[in-house]
Amino acid sequence: MLVFGHVSHCLTLCDMMDDTEMDVSGNSSLGDAVSGRGQQSVSNEGDDLYYIPERRPSLDLGPGLMDTSHWHYVDQALSPALSYMSLASAESSVKMDDFTRVKLDRTDSYSSLYSFDSDDCEKRIPKVKRRDDIVSELSDTPEPIQTTNEFRHPSLTVRFVFKAISNTLWKLSGENLKRFKLMLWKHYPQSFNAPSQSMDVVDLVDRLLECYSLEVSLQITKTLLEKIGQNKMVDYLHTLCIRNEVRSDLSETLKRTYMEVCEDLAMQDERKPFDNVFTNLYITSPCDNGPNIEHEVMTIEKLDSNREAGKLLYTKDILSAERLERANIKFVLITGVAGSGKSMAVRRLVLDWIEERSHQHVSFLFPLPFRELKQFKDSKVSLLEIIQTLYPETKKLRDEDYRCEDCKIMFVFDGLDEYNGKLDFENTELLGDHTDPTTLNIIVVNLLRGRLFYRGLFLVTSRPQVKRCIPWDMHYDEMEVRGFCDPEKDEYFKKRFKDPDQAAQVIAYINSLKTLRIMCHLPLFCSLIADECHRIFREQGARAELPRSITYMYTKLVLALTRQHRTFRAPNRSPDEERDFLMKLGKLAFKMLEQGQFKITRSDWKDIGINEEEAVINSGLCTQYTTKPYILIHEKVFSFIHPTMQEYLAALYVFLSFINQGKNIFEQQLKDKFKGMFKGQKTMELYKSAVDRSLSCEDGKLDIFLRFLFGMALKTNLELLQPFCTSSVKWPTVIADAAALIRKRMRENNYSGRSINLQLCLVELGVLESEAETS
Repeated sequence: MLVFGHVSHCLTLCDMMDDTEMDVSGNSSLGDAVSGRGQQSVSNEGDDLYYIPERRPSLDLGPGLMDTSHWHYVDQALSPALSYMSLASAESSVKMDDFTRVKLDRTDSYSSLYSFDSDDCEKRIPKVKRRDDIVSELSDTPEPIQTTNEFRHPSLTVRFVFKAISNTLWKLSGENLKRFKLMLWKHYPQSFNAPSQSMDVVDLVDRLLECYSLEVSLQITKTLLEKIGQNKMVDYLHTLCIRNEVRSDLSETLKRTYMEVCEDLAMQDERKPFDNVFTNLYITSPCDNGPNIEHEVMTIEKLDSNREAGKLLYTKDILSAERLERANIKFVLITGVAGSGKSMAVRRLVLDWIEERSHQHVSFLFPLPFRELKQFKDSKVSLLEIIQTLYPETKKLRDEDYRCEDCKIMFVFDGLDEYNGKLDFENTELLGDHTDPTTLNIIVVNLLRGRLFYRGLFLVTSRPQVKRCIPWDMHYDEMEVRGFCDPEKDEYFKKRFKDPDQAAQVIAYINSLKTLRIMCHLPLFCSLIADECHRIFREQGARAELPRSITYMYTKLVLALTRQHRTFRAPNRSPDEERDFLMKLGKLAFKMLEQGQFKITRSDWKDIGINEEEAVINSGLCTQYTTKPYILIHEKVFSFIHPTMQEYLAALYVFLSFINQGKNIFEQQLKDKFKGMFKGQKTMELYKSAVDRSLSCEDGKLDIFLRFLFGMALKTNLELLQPFCTSSVKWPTVIADAAALIRKRMRENNYSGRSINLQLCLVELGVLESEAETS
């Protein structure tokens, strides 16, 4: 009974194959291929491929063996290969070849029908091939590259090979595609055991990758394309492979440069993964929204800038495929005040491209920071040589890769404000070929002019431009990085501190001091606070008390901008030059503060003898923006990067004037020619007049200024400010005397509603920690 059941089943299958012609759907899709669909049926075409046993008139189930002398045999069906796309996610741990590799020199195959000379039906009978079949198969089959154990470039993935072969075949005309399919079926019948004409490109490539390794699949495609005379398509496929290798190597280089970041300026060797530090930035378009004017005490009217709220953008929106299609803009200028996070935005964009999260319409992305370009300043060099020097893996690329439409290249020039060359867009020599050697300045001017790589995409970051850095007739888009919004401030500190308790302690500390909370819109300021808190936790333990003074952190911000960050843009200044610059800028800040003014006019720069480029670009203490006071009228104006920075610099000016010159700025009768007479006056006279002047201002415009002035008397601040002092400063009793003065004014209660600010002045002196928390 067991044998009879097997025979009946086999004959039923034969009947079905005689009566029915199985079809292969031509309506395939990439999604179907990814899902691993497509168990392809067999057609009866080509009797030399498939042999169906003749129906016997009757069955003899006697004791003897079944007579199989009239039976023909077909090739055994290949074992189903795993879907190639299902393996894509496991490429890093499992080799695709282990599942899809099929030996090209396979020996005898076996019939898929069972022999019935035993009950278990497991014995397979070798197929007997005719001599004509063997000769035809050997003569027609191309010899692809055999699979070896040689090194495979990591860029050769299932995903890439599928896409590369598919794109190449889709470029063929209908007739050439048919010829390719016919050749494929003719030369590789053991893999394509059904006519491939009914298979679309997706199914065809799907089947090819199931049966052969990645390298062999590419070689088979190239060989057959050559046989049908499509040498251009062979070159195209080869080009895709080269570009893929270069992109992979370039990505690895960029990973090493941008994947880790050093946040702590005091610990340059301590680097952290970028994703453990980066927090989303507030990027807007249009820009010209003016500086951040949020203030703890005063309500400052928007500074005649763009009063419309900017549209929130992300780094993935910069030169995205959608924006390119909609606006056809290939040049973007990103501006932002010092410390607002422009370079961090560039890092995010680069890493997103590497990790294929955005900008996948870009074939190659080349970050060319102006800090790196300075090495080519004194030599003749071409743009191509610059690229190949910074990224040696690009030497594999050919000239057509830089010129063709289907190979988009994005150049990211970070820090245009660090470039001190002359940007003369009218008289600079024109340059249209990226292979011509010339000076760096000519290359930069022509890139900004749009002369080089007119098919390329360009992103330039800069502090607010003082001079015109983009030609007036250049078609470009402008965006502005404005730092952190409130939720991102907390998120930043949660990322910087691994210990949740420490992160919560720092956030509570920031929230308890409103001015610090506001100023944390600058990522640089957040970084300085985090560095200081890390230092305190290391030295004093996790339960250490964080300082309550805001003056100390502002001093560190000013020093960071005027020293560490300035050196990339201008030569080092001597201590005397640095002090003179801060005194002039502080004098302007104090004058404007007393007048309730927050905009700086060009005449103001002339009055104090400061170059606006030094204040905006080099030192980063000021910013430039556009105002629109009237219809069709635009005006470039300046301001400090934040009103509290103006208040700090004003306090620094008053403080240093007293320390270095013995001059009390608040004494109206003081004349410069008599300043030597007042060098012996007491310190408390300065603070007494400052407190009285502040309390007399009902709008509180000198409140934060007064806090800074008292905070500068602390030992920690005096140590930081010592380079600006002409002599050593020792104030053994000033803290106690200043505290006594403030308490006296609070008891007098002559100024209603001003006691809170006086309490905060005590906080700056470090003598009223508990009361400050209560207030």
